[in-house]
Amino acid sequence: MKRLKIDPMLVLILATLAVALLLPVSGGAAEALEVVTKIGIFVLFFGYGAKLSGAEALAGLRNWRVHLVILAATFVVFPLLAIPVLAIPDTVLSEPMRVGLVFLCLVPSTVQSSITFTSLAGGNVASAMVAATASNVLGVILTPLLAMLFLPATSGGSIGLGQIWAVVVQLLLPFVLGQASRFATADFMARNKARIRYLDQGVIALIVYGAFSQLRVSGVWRELRPEDLLLVTALIAVLLAGMFWLTWAAGGWLGFSREDRIAVMFCGTKKSLATGVPMASVLFSGAVVSVLVIPLMFYHQAQLVVSSVLAGRLRRAGEPAA
Repeated sequence: MKRLKIDPMLVLILATLAVALLLPVSGGAAEALEVVTKIGIFVLFFGYGAKLSGAEALAGLRNWRVHLVILAATFVVFPLLAIPVLAIPDTVLSEPMRVGLVFLCLVPSTVQSSITFTSLAGGNVASAMVAATASNVLGVILTPLLAMLFLPATSGGSIGLGQIWAVVVQLLLPFVLGQASRFATADFMARNKARIRYLDQGVIALIVYGAFSQLRVSGVWRELRPEDLLLVTALIAVLLAGMFWLTWAAGGWLGFSREDRIAVMFCGTKKSLATGVPMASVLFSGAVVSVLVIPLMFYHQAQLVVSSVLAGRLRRAGEPAA
């Protein structure tokens, strides 16, 4: 059961969700919360830029074939798999949940869990670090562009140049500033890595609290149907299983080493809750954001559970016989 423990971040999000539904914020307080949240998102992505070490990135850059496969899985294969979801009629799956499933397929990979599970399974950690980081950096631009392509007009709003510009200002700009600040902030970021993680989680909690407060106040929550949640759960299970199989098989087809196949599998199947939720709050507006991120929340927990089991098995399989 220790392998199947619940992710602390998901516990925080679920607790925040409960508080928001019981004690929602509205009016002037909601406007103040929105300002604080935007500042928090700016600080969050500034920190992402300040944490990225050039030396760490250079260590794995030579393995370009692995990086291309991981990026293709994240930004080509996943979006293509989202196309059939768009054809599901509203009578079978409500539009906000359908859009949420598509958005799940467009967000970048995680960094921390991709690297952690690659390491636990005995994979190529340097390549995982470069690929996962590149996924997050490119995702700041690619995810909104893909959303504009796949979701031109939905109940979450029409995604156009205004939203792209908002992403540049709120996400890309602070990331670039964070990178530029490394001469002054690198030591501080390294010394306070654990504490900064609490800041990251706090910003995500703010976003979730604001989104689900709007959900409660607006009454959009009444649109959620039990059959939607069941179907989304089933589709996520199929998507996750298929991507784990495909990424592992692709490494074999391309003749990658065992270490590189592990990196491809654990980086190519992940979707970032920490990056996806802020992006959703920028790209979409209103209470619908809280519905859109439900599939991403489900997928996030499922990927952690499955990855923990697979990493343990791969590690034991790679150990020399006694």
